[in-house]
Amino acid sequence: IRNAHVKGLAQISQETKELAKRAREGLLQPAEFQGGTVTVSNLGGLGVDHFTAIINPPQSTIIAVGTMRPRAVFTKNADGEFEATGQVETVINFTASFDHRVVDCAVGAEWFKHFKDTIENPLSLLL
Repeated sequence: IRNAHVKGLAQISQETKELAKRAREGLLQPAEFQGGTVTVSNLGGLGVDHFTAIINPPQSTIIAVGTMRPRAVFTKNADGEFEATGQVETVINFTASFDHRVVDCAVGAEWFKHFKDTIENPLSLLL
């Protein structure tokens, strides 16, 4: 999605759906997927929990998206032992790879922290 930083969520969603449809149909032109900064590689839809994706130069970053899985929630009791709460949370694995010729490790780590915070609190995108 070009110029995503100046687009609203609805427009980004619409463009993403249109591009994905064109990609599935084999109609995506090279100009529509080249020249980006960050690639998202999603094998989660195929049931892959975790993987490391390879960066597509000249892009600087790739995010590998694993599948969503339910997980029991535990807390520590007064004795320091773990106890099940009876609640379930949904977890997903993301892995970020950065081309260190373009993105310094510390900058990449800070970006990924903000990415994590946004994923955990998506309503922050509306603020």
